[in-house]
Amino acid sequence: MGVIQGAKDRARAEVACAIKDQARRQLAAEGAARLSLRAVARELGMVSSALYRYFPSRDDLLTALIVDAYNALGATAEEAVERVGTADWMRAWSAVCRAVRRWALDHPHEYALIYGSPVPGYAAPQDTVAPASRVALVLLEVAQSAHEAGALAEPDVPGADCRSVLADDVRLLLREPGRTLPERAAPRLAAVWAQLFGLISFEVFGQYNAVIEDREALFEATVLVLAHQVGLRPTGPDA
Repeated sequence: MGVIQGAKDRARAEVACAIKDQARRQLAAEGAARLSLRAVARELGMVSSALYRYFPSRDDLLTALIVDAYNALGATAEEAVERVGTADWMRAWSAVCRAVRRWALDHPHEYALIYGSPVPGYAAPQDTVAPASRVALVLLEVAQSAHEAGALAEPDVPGADCRSVLADDVRLLLREPGRTLPERAAPRLAAVWAQLFGLISFEVFGQYNAVIEDREALFEATVLVLAHQVGLRPTGPDA
């Protein structure tokens, strides 16, 4: 019985994967707002009623695509920091930022789905929150590593009032076991996180056209500025 159920589960997973792959092709061709379950079913040679057994509505399919995109981006950031470690936090910070940018440039339509214009009539459910947090958590861990080493500098300018800025969920996150990053660092991290994705979005969505030629050079320089804003400082003999 277990063998039969396992085969059924694998077959179902394969069909769901094929549906999502076709949906991504439709996203690339027409955008998220025009995603249609009927069109996806037609391209796959399925009847609509069969597809609805996997994704009951367009919003369910959109959510699956959004979760996949966030998870792929998050895994890219996590793998980048695993390769270099967090002992040299400037190197780790730069590696994460570069990896996020490269993923965005390699997957512009998926990036647009999670960081582009909202899809009319769609409200992201709670299921998307954890996947969406993965890159921010990686950056948080880099800052945490620097703080533990006593190398997270105070900001050059006064920070925002944490009492009025931070959400309760963020405070709980900072108080998790093993985290000692002070609350006053969180607004800086949030601002820099927003600036990082703003920088990437300008490049992905063509806002630099006829303005910036060497976008990689601009990105590399700005990544260092953002690290400085967080309070990270270079380490090693050349610091």
